[in-house]
Amino acid sequence: MIRDNQTNFVYIADTLQNKYPNFSKEFVSKLNENAIGHGILPNTKDVWAVDYMPIQVSEKKFVRFSYKPDYLIQYKKWARTISDVDAICEKIGIRTIKSDIVIDGGNISRWDDKILMTTKVFIENKKMPELQLIQELKELLEINEIYFVPVEKGDWLGHIDGMARFIDSQTVLVNNYQNEEKSGYINFLTALYNSKFQWKAFPFNPYKNTEPDDATGVYLNYLEMEKILFLPIFGLLTDDEAVRRAKETFPGKKIVPVKSNEPARDNGIINCLTWNIRR
Repeated sequence: MIRDNQTNFVYIADTLQNKYPNFSKEFVSKLNENAIGHGILPNTKDVWAVDYMPIQVSEKKFVRFSYKPDYLIQYKKWARTISDVDAICEKIGIRTIKSDIVIDGGNISRWDDKILMTTKVFIENKKMPELQLIQELKELLEINEIYFVPVEKGDWLGHIDGMARFIDSQTVLVNNYQNEEKSGYINFLTALYNSKFQWKAFPFNPYKNTEPDDATGVYLNYLEMEKILFLPIFGLLTDDEAVRRAKETFPGKKIVPVKSNEPARDNGIINCLTWNIRR
């Protein structure tokens, strides 16, 4: 598969500027400052590009999963925000292989021949036998292994991109849960351990958030590309620590902080808002 650290071009939704104008202005400015190729996804109905856009397997192969998450389709109001992905891909010249499997892109952390997901994929595809689902995913994505972790307590999205991100073939970054009750995360770490993964803790500071869907303080939802990493910051005391840890974790890669409070209040940050590919 194409890893995040092999990508060199990023798309954002045309709805981003209107929904999160401050974030959009700063992020696009920093893309330009760093000469990062970027484009606009046309005729979108929502800003969360990584969730509905295809998964890039190779430079010419894109797999489009069915974007019908349970948290949208059960409500008419939110079902109307589902974009026409076929039309978007046609407009930007991307040909896709379509699958009826329901998956959000935010629930795939990838590295070469393997991916890491939460068990939400089984909930949203409950009519398909689990082993058949796993085999079809392996064939579509041309991978050898899929590893699963439990959905984080209270996470109705069921995404992996705020829980664990690959930094090499055997190591993932996870949130620093030292201030959490162990019962809330021990099953997650156990699943990683049983999958033979090692992990490193990354700054995590959502403790002043007053709303349950506020992702402020979740630094793990960064955008990683080939030569650069866009790191969310929030005006918190832990921002400096997050920048320092990012520089330590990704030596030789430019770390660019982006103020991300605006989208974070709606439970999404930089990785959620972008679709990065290899061109």
